[in-house]
Amino acid sequence: MRILQLHSNFINYKPIQKEIAVAEEAEKQERRLEEIVVLFTAVEEGDNEAVAKKAIDEVQAFLEKLKVNRILIYPYAHLSSNLTKPADALKVIKAMEARAKEIGLETYRAPFGWNKQFTIAIKGHPLAEQLRVILPAEAEVKKEEKVSEAVKAEEKMKSLWRILQLDGEILPVEKFDFKGRENLEKFARYEISKVRASEQMPPHVTLMKRLEIADYEPGSDPGNIRWYPKGRLIKSLIEQLVTNKVIEYGAMEVETPIMYDFGHPSLADYLNRFPARQYILKSENKELFLRFAACFGQFLLVHDAQFSYKQMPLKVYELARYSFRREQRGEVVGLRRLRAFTMPDCHAFCTDLEQAKKEFIVRFKLCMQILEEIGLSKDDYEAAIRFTKDFYRENKRFITSLAKIFGRSVLVEIWKKRFFYFILKWDFNFVDNQDKAAALSTDQIDVENAKRYDIVYVDEKGEKQHPLIMHCSPSGAIERCVYALLEKAYKEQKNGKPPMLPLWLSPTQVRIIPMSDKHLEHAEKLADALETQHLRVDIDDRTLTLRKRVREAEMEWVPYIIVVGQKEIESDALPVRDRKTGKIRKMKLQELISEIEEIVKGKPLKPLPLPKHLSRRPQFYG
Repeated sequence: MRILQLHSNFINYKPIQKEIAVAEEAEKQERRLEEIVVLFTAVEEGDNEAVAKKAIDEVQAFLEKLKVNRILIYPYAHLSSNLTKPADALKVIKAMEARAKEIGLETYRAPFGWNKQFTIAIKGHPLAEQLRVILPAEAEVKKEEKVSEAVKAEEKMKSLWRILQLDGEILPVEKFDFKGRENLEKFARYEISKVRASEQMPPHVTLMKRLEIADYEPGSDPGNIRWYPKGRLIKSLIEQLVTNKVIEYGAMEVETPIMYDFGHPSLADYLNRFPARQYILKSENKELFLRFAACFGQFLLVHDAQFSYKQMPLKVYELARYSFRREQRGEVVGLRRLRAFTMPDCHAFCTDLEQAKKEFIVRFKLCMQILEEIGLSKDDYEAAIRFTKDFYRENKRFITSLAKIFGRSVLVEIWKKRFFYFILKWDFNFVDNQDKAAALSTDQIDVENAKRYDIVYVDEKGEKQHPLIMHCSPSGAIERCVYALLEKAYKEQKNGKPPMLPLWLSPTQVRIIPMSDKHLEHAEKLADALETQHLRVDIDDRTLTLRKRVREAEMEWVPYIIVVGQKEIESDALPVRDRKTGKIRKMKLQELISEIEEIVKGKPLKPLPLPKHLSRRPQFYG
């Protein structure tokens, strides 16, 4: 089922003519309803009364935020191409109406099966327009699935949504002026709606396939991805960059198992405090789950370690390849939301809240730096800070300082009481071309798990104490970083710029195209000179026209293209097609080398992931 939900000043509608045989009887009179939430509804194949009930229950929770109690259910087939039979659709529409009236909503319904004329005035606040997608599988109770108490709580949890300004003032979302902050407005709408399913294919999915970066794996569970050589290079470079930065920060790298015993008392308790669905498997007489983060292994490891306040904050890091979460169908799409993903996971064990707050700021700045080096500037993402009312009351200045470091107003989520294991959390979120958001970097202050796992340190008096634990993913899932870079490139293309990856992540940094076979030898010499400087260079030696080879290099987003002919052999100047500027620049080879080295300075280096000659490469997609 798909519902376009519109908080409206008014709607005028009038039945014009019947469109189908099972159309309801109705008078051809205009009707006007004011101060109402209109539900344009398309009933899809497989929808039933359970879907109808879930849809209305979700709407009711939303109406409470708006302090509205009137709805108009408006059958609207144009929202979907997967409609159920009209007779079945009418039953579901009536079930929605019955449920709405049952729970006390003032309910109106436009006639089913008619072509209708309407005029609507939608309110201007950020929550006025919402698209809901309710899947039949979500509406049915799955007895075999173990769902943590945290997941259940998250679905029911009511939050206060605010915008924190740099002067410390907190405004309700609907009162904040989003002029010039359209991305923040989109992010706020997405977070508040809690609608995670995608209605259309995101642009990055087409790009990841066409550029031979990654694709779905039909032989696996949905949300598991295959990475082609180019994609593996990009992914591994980001992994290496993040790991290097975290080790420079002072964390000790470890490695821990990917599966754990459901019966372990600490683990079983923690599962119900973390909002994620698990993969379950059985081995001999044990029931195991696949980890959804590196927390378990690191906590059990530090439990066995001996340390004192002198070594704190104690920092431990793992690149968790892979972490597993059974995200719901409809939410799993491309690289944005996966069921198996690579998560850099860094924990810091702190003596007290003051030390944790200092470390929080260090890590906040570190995460901004890491995203910048990956290729995502501060303008590419929005920040959210989440906390309890009590924590905010005692730490207003500290929370405001985070917004000041970020340099812009941020979205705030406030909880009346704490349910999760943390008292404070922030996250950076990329908003894509579908106005969906995905969390990248994040950090939390955990007040429960040291005691749960019996992790202790020795304080100044020689007494054992439980530390506070900080959970940080410095970049978020590596796959999401690739998703964000591809979506960013698509945005730039829409704005008239050439789409491209950062130079340090481009699988081919320089492509040399000999005009004919007699120029191939010189092309080889140029390639050798570039390779000795650890640059990724290839040669298009295929028997295609020059125009086609240049065009294909452009389609692959190659940053620098050099066409080599007799003129180039006789001169030391090269015609370098610079993708970023869109110009052909006359450059000496050393000038090109120096320019690339300066741009990629300090970044990890890896060799070309494919055969140097394009004639020897397989085609993985298309």
